[in-house]
Amino acid sequence: MSTGSSAPIPARRALALGIVQGPAELLPVSSSAHIVLLPWLAGWDWEAIDPEVRKSFEVALHTGAAAALLIGQRRVIAEELRSYEWRRALLLALSFLPAALVGYFFERPIEERLGGPRATAFGLLAGGSAMVLADTRPQQRGRGDATPADGLALGLAQAAALAPGVSRNGSTLAAARARRFSRDQANLLSRTVALPIIVGATALKGVRLARRGTTPALRRSLALGAGASFASTLASQRLIRLVERDRSLWPYAAYRGALAAAVLIKLRRTPAAADQPEWTE
Repeated sequence: MSTGSSAPIPARRALALGIVQGPAELLPVSSSAHIVLLPWLAGWDWEAIDPEVRKSFEVALHTGAAAALLIGQRRVIAEELRSYEWRRALLLALSFLPAALVGYFFERPIEERLGGPRATAFGLLAGGSAMVLADTRPQQRGRGDATPADGLALGLAQAAALAPGVSRNGSTLAAARARRFSRDQANLLSRTVALPIIVGATALKGVRLARRGTTPALRRSLALGAGASFASTLASQRLIRLVERDRSLWPYAAYRGALAAAVLIKLRRTPAAADQPEWTE
């Protein structure tokens, strides 16, 4: 059973995490890691809040980000729909199914066992290492070269990103670069396969949240978080073009490493703050 408080998340903290969600969602640095680690590093009494409340809040953040991406990337989405054909449909399906199946059946066990600071830090390091290694591959493939096999590789990468800290954006960029796509095309593929899984996951979690029900105070916290996430994601759209440029992925891996190091150092200095999962039974 949960041991946390059912009190809503304070307004300032809801707004702060919503603001962080936008850029963290658009860059390969793991938004889920930031939502887990920043409260912990800041010394908030985050673990005192009921895990169901925290999870509901994460749903609100992702809902705001998904809505902003649908608006901000509407031209890209329209272009993709205009060029829709069976091979592209199969690619998208294969990029969606592995993460959808793993998420539906194993999301809760993954969160229970890997949701704490230590495991999240290791996820940051693992994802960053994969990005750096994959980015050494030659840039030999471009637009129109993606096959169903590439879709499956991207789908497996999205499934791996269910582990906190790995990052969906980072893992799909690494998968595309490992398969020798150019950096700009790898980013386009990452964004193309992202929206179905983000929208699908948000819808599933939203249904679960509706079944659990919410209080008026919790709804205010969720609205603040979702609104801040929407605004910060919409305002951060230019970051996509920053990643699209022909630049190495190592700066993002370096940032991930620095964040992971800060977590591991704090854990070493405060052993009592041992890894605690997001969910307790």
